[in-house]
Amino acid sequence: MKKHTSPTIKSRDRVTQFGEVLTPDFIVHAMLDLVKQETGRVDARFLEPACGTGNFLIEVLNRKLRVVDARYARSQLEYERYAVLAVSSIYGIDILEDNAGECRQRLFAVFDEAYTRRFKHNAKAACRETVRYILAKNIVHGDALTLKTVSEPPRPIIFAEWAMVQGSLLKRRDFAFHELLGHGEMRSMPLFSDLGEEVFIPEPVKDYPPVHFLEVAHAYPE
Repeated sequence: MKKHTSPTIKSRDRVTQFGEVLTPDFIVHAMLDLVKQETGRVDARFLEPACGTGNFLIEVLNRKLRVVDARYARSQLEYERYAVLAVSSIYGIDILEDNAGECRQRLFAVFDEAYTRRFKHNAKAACRETVRYILAKNIVHGDALTLKTVSEPPRPIIFAEWAMVQGSLLKRRDFAFHELLGHGEMRSMPLFSDLGEEVFIPEPVKDYPPVHFLEVAHAYPE
């Protein structure tokens, strides 16, 4: 796949004001190699709380899409389903709006390049629309320290959880980011346990009925 790179510094002012230094590719690869097994799982979720223009998330998606291509390229429907799942497992937050926008664009470009190369004129506009919609929800212009959006007024950051159910249906549940982190003593409680002890299970702020994954972009009233 073509590499998508960006400079480590956009401007000295941004470094001074926001501490913005974008991670270079060789560090991205080295760090992700430490969790190589997870980057090879199509449905493994990744959150970058200061995602910048997406250097880490781009490489995560590249690795996931290589797995999708190797396993599902013989069936366009299967490829589309798992490629959408790969995209939907990637989340990012950035305090700078232009970074969040560029991150979405770069992630879409990685998906679209792989998808178009594999299926050419058979690639579906509906699949591209689904990916754009999911990225608009998953890459947030916000502050990971306050757990709120950068807006007037600031609002709690909400993330959508996406899960494939019953074949080609996509199930969406929205969670408040601060609830996913837990409060007080809950912060030290595990999300999952097989030892029988009490666990922290966050409650969604909204639950949606499943829809076909190619209809996601037009399924939800905003």
